[in-house]
Amino acid sequence: MAASVFDSALFSRLFPTGEAGRLFTDSAEIRAMLLVEGALARAQGELGLIPEPSALYIHRAAMEVQIDPAALAEATGQNGVCVPGLVAAFRAAVEAPEHAQYIHWGATSQDIIDTGLMLRLRQLLEQCEGTLRAVLQSLATLAEDHAETPMAARTWGQVATPTSFGAHAAHWGAPLLELLEEMPPLRQGALWVSLSGAAGTAGALGPQAPELRAKLAEALRLHDPARSWHSDRTPILRIAGWITRCCAALGKMGEDLTLLAQSGIAEAAPGGGGASSTMPQKQNPVTPGALTALARQAASLSPALSGAALHRQERDGAAWFTEWLTLPQLCLSGASALLLARDLTRAITPDPARMAATLGATGGLVHAEALSFRLAQTMPRPDAQAAVKALCIEAGHSGTPLADLAARDFPDADLTGIFDTRAQLGQAPTEARAFASTVRAL
Repeated sequence: MAASVFDSALFSRLFPTGEAGRLFTDSAEIRAMLLVEGALARAQGELGLIPEPSALYIHRAAMEVQIDPAALAEATGQNGVCVPGLVAAFRAAVEAPEHAQYIHWGATSQDIIDTGLMLRLRQLLEQCEGTLRAVLQSLATLAEDHAETPMAARTWGQVATPTSFGAHAAHWGAPLLELLEEMPPLRQGALWVSLSGAAGTAGALGPQAPELRAKLAEALRLHDPARSWHSDRTPILRIAGWITRCCAALGKMGEDLTLLAQSGIAEAAPGGGGASSTMPQKQNPVTPGALTALARQAASLSPALSGAALHRQERDGAAWFTEWLTLPQLCLSGASALLLARDLTRAITPDPARMAATLGATGGLVHAEALSFRLAQTMPRPDAQAAVKALCIEAGHSGTPLADLAARDFPDADLTGIFDTRAQLGQAPTEARAFASTVRAL
């Protein structure tokens, strides 16, 4: 097995990453850092901090030069960071010492690495947003089309009360809708430029350091935090938290669909069932299982990333290394989960007949709560609860429908609509349609 399923040709369909996979490669990291070096030089030239001809030369060269990641391996192993080797290789490739001397002027390795990372994370969030919108549209269709399709709600794995499949889909989508709404403030509060120099004081950048940082942020379309964040990993944690919550929401949908596709329930087909190597009848819910696995993966990586936020003093190599080990895997888990969910939500096929059969098989017990509250209109609530509980036990033992037992014991009670499943959907249809309407208005 490959070190990561995200780098594996064998598992590329099971855990797809799409365009996001290209953002977490050596080549992408080097290209992003070169763009930062080029933009930094150009901004310094505009402010007169380095000669403008050199600034323009470096800016152009940063977009054209090709640097082999393998050529930086030795220096990276020695230095613990790739930037010293990258700067040396960039200067050599420029073949113009009079200009090359101004490459990386006043910056530190962490400025270049963190800012380059933010350029890649910005692209990741853009891709995630597009896929998330597609997932929401598919869920809105399910919510709208099945707003009044009755099914059993389940708590603790047992049939509880009636709900609708549309409401079920809306509940899957609600946290995803909130995540989409959080995207603008997430970009503002996380996609930051870093330019603070060796120990966060910007000493080598001179008195124009704040202006230079703002200009670099503008050039790269990042936000200026107006401070150093070398040892404050809040922006990383914000993005990681968003991804973890996204995976959790999609994993919950995966768990539910695994149950709904289970033998003996079969109330919804997730589409594209997987085959067994030996059992011809099997149609395994592969994609729902993958969503659950990715949610667990994200949940396991998140604490490690939180631990990596504990930076000693102005910079902590060990904490930084931990971030490098975990953040790419978390990001690709989120990207993969969204791609899988996009295809899954387009393929979900509910089975209203099976849902109705499940409700019917309870012998009316699914309406026990409604019955107890109806009886509580004419007797104390505890008495009504106890009476209905006794009837439920009798129904379970005798096989007599709860409606018949209730009519026998409470002949004068108005039980109109109590055992009508559609009449007992509560706010489920309203919530389903409200969710669909909100998504359509995006």
